[in-house]
Amino acid sequence: MTDDSAFDGQGAGRATYTVLLDALEISASLGIHPTERAAPQRVLVSVWLYCDYGETAPADRIDAVVDYDFLRDRIRALAASRHFELQETLCDEIAALALADRRVTGARVRTMKTDIYPDARIGCEVLRRRGA
Repeated sequence: MTDDSAFDGQGAGRATYTVLLDALEISASLGIHPTERAAPQRVLVSVWLYCDYGETAPADRIDAVVDYDFLRDRIRALAASRHFELQETLCDEIAALALADRRVTGARVRTMKTDIYPDARIGCEVLRRRGA
C-alpha cells in the first residue's frame, strides 16, 4: 500500500475522510492479447476517495458526504462502454470519475485481473490528486 500522507488533514480540527469502494467485481473487455479480446473478463476494482468536508464534521445526512453509489454505477457503465487495452487506462478513467465531485481531493484506484494466471492476480494502481 502506498503512503496516504499527501491527503492528511490540513490544520487543527480538519480531517480527510476516506471513502472506500472495495473489490467491486466487474466484467470488462480489457487487454492486448487475443484471448483477452475474445470475451470480457472478471476484474476487481477498488477505489479510495480522499474527501475534504471542511472544518467541521459533516452532518449525518447523505447529501453532506460523497455518496459512493454514483461511483459504483459509473464504473459499471464505463466498463460496459468499450474495450480497454491497458489497466492503466481503465484506472485513469475511473480516477477521473472519482474526482468529478469537488469534495474528493484525491483518489487511489486499483484494478486486478483475477483469471490471467492460475497462481496470481495481475493489477495496476494509480493515485491522482486534484489539480495534478
